[in-house]
Amino acid sequence: MKRFIYILVFILPACLTPQVASANELLIWDQLQGKAPKGYVLLFRHSLAPGVGDPANFKLNDCSTQRNLSAEGREDAKEIGQWLQRREVKIARVESSRWCRAKETAQLLNLGKVKLNRNLDSLFQEADATKHPQTSKVRQQIINHRNKTGLLVLVGHYVNIAALTGVGVDSGEGVLVRADGKGVIKVVGATPDLNG
Repeated sequence: MKRFIYILVFILPACLTPQVASANELLIWDQLQGKAPKGYVLLFRHSLAPGVGDPANFKLNDCSTQRNLSAEGREDAKEIGQWLQRREVKIARVESSRWCRAKETAQLLNLGKVKLNRNLDSLFQEADATKHPQTSKVRQQIINHRNKTGLLVLVGHYVNIAALTGVGVDSGEGVLVRADGKGVIKVVGATPDLNG
């Protein structure tokens, strides 16, 4: 049974097509330029870390047992961080999964001190990430941010972001979301593919 669940989870990400940011999805950043936006959250996937899932000997506090960012992944994280800095959007806070590849991405964005958030940890091995308690807590965090100023940056993983938004993102890309008055989370923009 466990193997069957693992296979389902492995196939799920392939079913969701990564979104390439269109011109319309990038327009929102022009509107937010130099402002302290209200209610906006950037769900950002860690940069390129070759491989899939986590090694069998994975240990949370030992980066040598995990997939880590490649040189390209580190460079991409720096570049998207610089792109966001040029936008001069006020950052409320930066939070990250405790996985090393996400922590390093968040640090390399250079948008402020990084707070670790266990609710952003990878849900890759979960049968249904949409119903997982971590997803519910992050969803509530986004809803709670609705009336707060400054961009909340949450750095995590593909499956987690897909569970919240229904869309996939490539490594080192993110979606900009905002909860409406009814608590529905809507994708309102995306980060650019700086390599495209």
